Amino acid sequence: MIEFRLLGPVEAWVGDRRVEVGQPRQRAVLAVLAADAGRAVATDVLIDRLWGETPPPTARRSLHAHVTRVRRALEEAGGQATLARRSGGYLLDTDPGRVDLHRMRDLLGRSRRDGCSTGERVTLLREAATLWRGEPLTGIGGPWADRMRHSWRQDHLDLMLAWARAEIAAGNPGVVSGRLSELAAENPLAEPLSAELIRALHLAGRPTEALERYTEIRERLREELGVDPSPELQTLQRTILRQQEAASVVPAQLPADVAGFAGRGDQLAQLDALPRETGTAVIVAISGTAGVGKTTFAVHWARAAAPRFPDGQLYVDLRGFDPRGRALEPGQALRGFLNALGVPPARVPSTIQAQVGLYRSLLDGKRVLILLDNARDADQVRDLLPVTSTALALVTSRDQLVPLLATHGAHPAGLGALSPGEALELLTHRLGEERVTAEPAAATAIVTACAGLPLALAIAAARARHSGFPLTALAAELTDAGQRLDALDAGDAPTRLGTVFSWSYAALSTSAARLFRLLGTHPDPGVSAAAAASFAGRPVPEVRRDLVELVRANMLVERAPGRYTFHDLLRVYAAELAAAEETGEQRHTTMSRLLDHYVHTAHAATMLLDPAQGTLDLGSPRSGVVLDPPVKEQEALDWFEAERPALLAAVRHAAEGGFETAAWQLTVTLVTFLDWQGYWHDLETAARLAVAAARDADAPTLARAHRHVSTACLGLNRFDDAETALRKALGVSAPAGDTTGQAFAYNGLAAVEDRRDRPGHALPHARRALELFEAAGHRIGQAVALSSVGWYQALLGELPGALVSCRRALTLLEDLGDRYGQAHAWDSLGYIHHRLGRHPEAVDCYQQAVALFTELGDRYQEADTTSHLGDAHLAAGDTRAAHEAWRHALTVLDELDHPSAEPLRAKLAAT
Repeated sequence: MIEFRLLGPVEAWVGDRRVEVGQPRQRAVLAVLAADAGRAVATDVLIDRLWGETPPPTARRSLHAHVTRVRRALEEAGGQATLARRSGGYLLDTDPGRVDLHRMRDLLGRSRRDGCSTGERVTLLREAATLWRGEPLTGIGGPWADRMRHSWRQDHLDLMLAWARAEIAAGNPGVVSGRLSELAAENPLAEPLSAELIRALHLAGRPTEALERYTEIRERLREELGVDPSPELQTLQRTILRQQEAASVVPAQLPADVAGFAGRGDQLAQLDALPRETGTAVIVAISGTAGVGKTTFAVHWARAAAPRFPDGQLYVDLRGFDPRGRALEPGQALRGFLNALGVPPARVPSTIQAQVGLYRSLLDGKRVLILLDNARDADQVRDLLPVTSTALALVTSRDQLVPLLATHGAHPAGLGALSPGEALELLTHRLGEERVTAEPAAATAIVTACAGLPLALAIAAARARHSGFPLTALAAELTDAGQRLDALDAGDAPTRLGTVFSWSYAALSTSAARLFRLLGTHPDPGVSAAAAASFAGRPVPEVRRDLVELVRANMLVERAPGRYTFHDLLRVYAAELAAAEETGEQRHTTMSRLLDHYVHTAHAATMLLDPAQGTLDLGSPRSGVVLDPPVKEQEALDWFEAERPALLAAVRHAAEGGFETAAWQLTVTLVTFLDWQGYWHDLETAARLAVAAARDADAPTLARAHRHVSTACLGLNRFDDAETALRKALGVSAPAGDTTGQAFAYNGLAAVEDRRDRPGHALPHARRALELFEAAGHRIGQAVALSSVGWYQALLGELPGALVSCRRALTLLEDLGDRYGQAHAWDSLGYIHHRLGRHPEAVDCYQQAVALFTELGDRYQEADTTSHLGDAHLAAGDTRAAHEAWRHALTVLDELDHPSAEPLRAKLAAT
C-alpha cells in the first residue's frame, strides 16, 4: 500500500520500496497535493505555494510538466494513488490516512476521545510519535514550506506532551525523559514541556536531576523574560523537596577486582553506554562459555561503575553450575541481600513472596548495582531482579538467559574469546613483561593454543609461574591439540579445564550431548542447522532444539541466525568425547551423511546460478540426509557465502579421509560460485584436491578437475599455470575420446591467450572448440565457443564477422536460457559497437552485460565490463558517467584485490 511522507524528507513508499518521485520541484508538487490529500488544489494556489508571490512567466507550463512527471511516477508505482485533473486544479486521489501528517493528527485526536483507556492512549500516541522523522519538508524551500514547518512543529510538540503524560500515567516515566530532554533543549522556554520532564525524572527515581532541571528553567525564565516559573512548576519543586529521603544502609559487597585484567574494551564500552532512563531496572545478561571470564569481567566493570550507584552494591554467587549440584536457592540469596540492606533477621518475612516484596520496597528509588553471578538459568534470578528504574543488575551465566531478554528487556552481553593482543596482554600481566619478552615466540604459541580463553591462559600462566620451566616447554605441550586439555591442568578440580567443561556437558540432555560430540568431528567449527541435522540423521526441528540447548549452555555460539560454531577448546573437548564414545563405523556414517548434504545442496544451488554447467549424476542421498536447497539465485549466492568455510573444509576432509568421490563432486559444485566471486585461491586449493581425489575416476572427471585448476590460475593471472593445467586436461581427454572435454580445454586455452593479449593465438583455439562442440552435439558449448570466436574476431579488427558471430551466439544463448553466456555476448557486442564508433549502442550493450553479471554475482566480470562501459561513456562525451562507472569498477576490483585495479586507478586520475 502506498504511503506519503511529509514529516521529514518528502517521499512516497510502496511497502519497503521508495518511489522515485523526481527532482525537488516535483517533490514540492507532491508535498502540496499530499498536504491537502483528497481535496482539489487550484492551479493558482499550487503556483503560489511553489513559487511564492513572484512566479516566473512559464510557471503554468512548468507546473504541468512537473505534475505529469509525478503522475507518471505514481502510475509506475502501481497506481494505488492517482494525480487527477480537476476543474481549475489538481487532486491527489488517496486516503488522507496514507499521508503521515494526517495520520499523526488523526491518532492524536483519537487519543483524546472520551472513553479511551490509558493503555489505548499510550499505543495511539507511540504510533503517532514514530511518524515524525526530522525536519518536515526537508529540501523544500519557499514561504509556504516555512509556514507549514512552523505549524507542524507545534503539532508535534502538542503530540509529545500528550505522549509524555500518557506514559507517566501508565507508570512509565523513565521512557520519556530522554526524548523530553531533547525537546526541552529545542524549546528552552516551553514551561509545560519542562514541567513534564521534571515530573518524569522525579517519578523515575531521579529527584536530584529533576531539581537541577527546575533550577535551569527558573534561571532562564528570569534572565530572558523577567518572570518566575509557573505555579505548576513551583508546586512540583516543593513536592520533590518534601519527598527526598535520607540515605539508608549502603552495602558494598562486590568482590575484589582481579589483578591483571586485560582486554574487553568493546564490551566494557557497551556496558558504559547502557541507557539510564528506561522506566524499569536495567538488566544485563552476561553469557559465555565456561572459563571465558564472565565473573572477572562483571566484577571489573562493576568496581569501576560503583560511584554511579551511591546507594550500594550487592553481590551473590548463585553456584548455578556447581559440580556437586548445590546451586544456591533464590530465597537464601534474598535473605542475604535483606541482611546487607540493614534488615534484622527477626524482621525478615517468612514467605518468599513477602521477602521479594520487602526487597523491592527497600530498593525503590535507590541507585543500586546488583551482581548475580553464575546463574543456572532465568528462573534462579527472577526474584532477585530489581524493578526500580534507578537500579542495574548484572547476571552472569553459561546460559544465555533468553527468557530475561524476552520478559525483562535484558541487554545481552555475550563474551567470546580474547583477541590475540588481549590474550598476550593478559599473559604478560600474569607472568611479567620480562619473562614474556624473553620468549616471545613461545608466548605467542601459548596464546594461540589457549584460543583466547581467559581461564586457559590463567591456568597456563599458573603452571609456568609455579614450575619455573621455560615457556617453550609449556608451548610445546599446548600446540598439540590432542594434549591441550591435559596440559591446561592447574591440579585443582575447579580450575581443571576439562573438568570445567564437563560440568556444562553433564547438564545436557542425551540428544544434545550426542550432537555436541558429533559436531566436534565436523570439518569446520561452523555448521548450519540443516547440516547438523544431516550429521545426526535426525529431523531439523529435533536438532534445532538441541542446538538451542547447546547455545543456551554456551557449548555453541550462534554467530548468525541458523549458523553455529564452537570455541576452539570446546571443539577439542567435543572431539575427544567423540573419539571415546563413537565407533569408527559410526563416525564414517555420520560423515557420509554430512558430505551428501553438502554435495546435493551445493549442486542444486549451482544449477540455479549457471545451469549451463550441466548436472552431475549424484544418485540419491543417504537415509537421514536433510536437503533444503535454495530456490532463488540470491538464496543460492547467500547459501554459498555462508557455507563457504564449511564447504572448503569438507572438500579437504573428504579428499584426505577416504571420501574421494565426494571431494571431486563437491569441488565441481563450488567452481561457479568461487570463480564468480573471485575466491580463486580457495578454488585452486579445492581443485587440486579434486585432481588428487579423481585419479581413479573416469577421464572426463579427471580432465574436468584439471580445467578447474586452470580456472583458478587464470583468475589469479598465472597464465602459464593455467595453460599447464589445460594441457593436462587435453592429455586426459584426447586418449579417452572425450570430445566435449577436449572442446572445453581448447576454449580455456583461447581464454588464456586472450588474457595474454594474443587474440591471434586465441582465435584458432576457439574455432577448434567450436568444431568439437558441434561434433559432440553440445549446444551450450557451441553457443559459448561461437561467442568466443566473435570476441577474438573483434580484437583482431574483423568487426563485421565479429558482429555476425556474436549476434548468432546471443540468439542461441537466449534460446538455451544461458544468462552467463548472454552476459559475455553482450559484452562482446558492446566492444564491437564501440570499435565501430556506435557509442550509444555500445553503452546499451555494456549495460545489458553489467546487469547480468551483477545479477549472477560474477564480481570480476561485473567490474571488467563496467570499466568498458566507462570507456564507452567517455567516447560518447559523458565524462561524469565514465567516472561513475570507473569508480564502481575500481571499488569491486579493490575488494577482489585484483591487479587490474591499478591501471584503472591511473585512468581515473588522468581523465
